[in-house]
This record gives sequence, structure tokens and C-alpha cells, in this order.
Amino acid sequence: MKPDKTCFLKVKGADHYRLLRIFLAFLAFISIGMPDGLLGVAWPSMRSSFSRPLDALGILLFASMAGYLISSFLSGRIMVRLGVARLLTHSCAMTGLALLAYAVVQNWYLLIISSFCVGLGAGAIDAGINNYVEENYGKRLMQWLHASYGIGITLGPFIMTAGIDHLHTWRLGYAVVGGLQLALAAVFMGSVRIWHGEGHHRQHETQTPAFHHATIWRTLHQGGAWLSMLLFFFYAGAEVALGAWTYSLLTQSRGISHDMAGFATGFYWASFTIGRITAGLYTHKFTDHRLIRTTLVIALAGAVLFCLQKDLYSSLLSVVVMGFAIAPIFPGLVSETSLRVDKAHKSNTIGMQMGAAGLGATLISGLAGVLARRISLEIIPLYLVLLFITLLALYAFSVRKK
Repeated sequence: MKPDKTCFLKVKGADHYRLLRIFLAFLAFISIGMPDGLLGVAWPSMRSSFSRPLDALGILLFASMAGYLISSFLSGRIMVRLGVARLLTHSCAMTGLALLAYAVVQNWYLLIISSFCVGLGAGAIDAGINNYVEENYGKRLMQWLHASYGIGITLGPFIMTAGIDHLHTWRLGYAVVGGLQLALAAVFMGSVRIWHGEGHHRQHETQTPAFHHATIWRTLHQGGAWLSMLLFFFYAGAEVALGAWTYSLLTQSRGISHDMAGFATGFYWASFTIGRITAGLYTHKFTDHRLIRTTLVIALAGAVLFCLQKDLYSSLLSVVVMGFAIAPIFPGLVSETSLRVDKAHKSNTIGMQMGAAGLGATLISGLAGVLARRISLEIIPLYLVLLFITLLALYAFSVRKK
């Protein structure tokens, strides 16, 4: 029986482990958020260490995206075979070891391999847990699940800024987060019984939808699936481009101190997290459509302010506004997946959406770096304006197609 989505805290029958499973799902999303919060602050120092140009960030993002795409597209089958606990254990262990490699490698190409492994671990967690929560719980929990990602990604810039300011090295931040990832892997390894439930059967452990209802090939013939992928491609690109380039823009173009730029990046992710927590509290009062449309308009206004006003306080305000505004969009789009495709294609589409998000995060952020190098870092705010306009148009089209 599918759990009651009206109250995710309610315990039914013999399922005594629901709250613990929710808590562990939150931990999983914190774990994939932390590494993402490190890179934007670390990049100016990293590229100096490896003697790389500004837009070489795109290479690391591409490597991470490749691993993310592979694991997110295969997440359904991996989850069925391993179960949730083992999926989280292996993925966190892989990510932790790869982040520790960041802290010690001296060779640029080994760093690229490590980035691929980080993406491989994150993709499996992201798509698998999104599928699990969308199938078993309501949209309120979906917002709070993604708020957990926001907690992780908010911690990243502060950890990295502390390492750079106090010990003058970007490597410490990766060492700290890598160690935390390995600790989480140990927690998940001990949680197998919780995911099994009382019956200790694999079906209780996974509680995932039947991925064999439609093949990936058949899903790729669905127009709604492609529309979904486009939405996630552009959304994730805007989210990550802003987080990845804010620090460089503020320090290298607007003359803002490294401390304040690091805090601005951290506040972006903090407002992002607060936005998702708030959306979870009030999601029952708004339709997903109204929430997404309104927040996109607010994000566009924040991007316009980011273009026009370049002083510290205006830059900080615009970054915080954009972070708060875009926060509910990703989980809202996940919750609307079943409105864009038939039920038989939903699970495949969710995995594809996660893959498209990874691709957009890489290509759009990478293109931002290319444009910044060839034109100016000040092109990035205008770039964000164009991305939000594109998202608004795509979303309006998707609503008309329902």
C-alpha cells in the first residue's frame, strides 16, 4: 500500500522506521550538497595551484557531469539491485574518497578523474532518492528533502572560506568534507535493517516504483520527457552558474574582499535553503504551477538588479533574492513530473531529469566561464537574466501542454 501523502510523519502498520528513513534521506542530500558548495569559492585558488585559465572550471564540471549522467540514468536499476542503504553507502564512500583525492593530488588530470567519481556518487543518490520520495511521500517532504541539499551546499562555502583565510589552503575544505562523507557512508552501512523494515525483504528495502513499466527508449519517445529535461537543464544551469561564479565576479570584477565574497556565496546558498524550508511549510496553500511561476518572476527581478547595481550591498541583496526565489523550483518540477508524462514513464523521466540537470549545470556554467574570459565577468548577470527568461517561456509552454 502506498503511504499516506497527507502526513508523512504518520506511521502505518508495521512500518516503524519511516521517520528514520526520512532522516537518512535528508542526510543523503546534505552529503551531495556539501561538495557542490566548495568549488565556487575554491576555484580561484585551485586554478592558481594548477596554473589553469579561468574557464578551465568547465573541464571539472564536465567530468563531474559525465559521472552524474551515467549514475543518474542507471539509478533505477542500481537501486533495485542494491537497495537504498547499500546505494547510499557505496555512493558516499566513493564521493568521500574522491574528495580526499582532491585534497592531496598534484596532477590536474588526476583531479579531473576525482571529479568524475564525485559526480558518479552524487548522481545515484540524487535520482534514486528523488524517485523514492516522489513515489512514497508528498510535495512538502520533497521541498524539505531539497532543503537538506541546501544545508549541505550552504556549509560548503563557509568551510572553504575558513580553510583559505586561516590556513591559506583550499585543500583543507575538501579534506574535511571528504572525511564527513566517509562518516556518512558508515552510518548508511549500518542502516540496512531500517530500509528493510520488519520483513527484511528487498521490496521493503527499496520501496521504489517498477522501473520495467517502460523502457528508457520508449520514454525517450515522449514529448513530455524531453520538455521535462529541458526545464531541468536550464534551471540547474542557472542555479549552479550563479553559485559557481558569484565569488569570482565579486572579487575579480567588483573589487569586493575575499571574506565578503565568500560570505555572499554562502548567503546565496543559505537563502536557497531557507526558501525550500519555507516552501515546505506553505506548499499546501499554493499549486506547484503558481509557486514556480511566481518564483521565476522574482528570480528574474533579482538578476536584473544584479546587472544594474554593482556595489556590495546591492550585489548581496540580489544574490540573496535569487537564492530564495529559485529554491522551490527544482522540487516543484520533480513533483509535477507525473503531470508531464504517463505513470509508466515517470520513474525513467525522473532519472532523465536528474541527468539533464547535471548536463545543464555543467554546460551552462562552463559557457559562463568561456563568456567571462572572452568578454568580462560582468556578462554573467546578463547571462542569468537570459536564462530566467528562457525558463519562464519553457514553463509557460509546459503548462499549456498539460
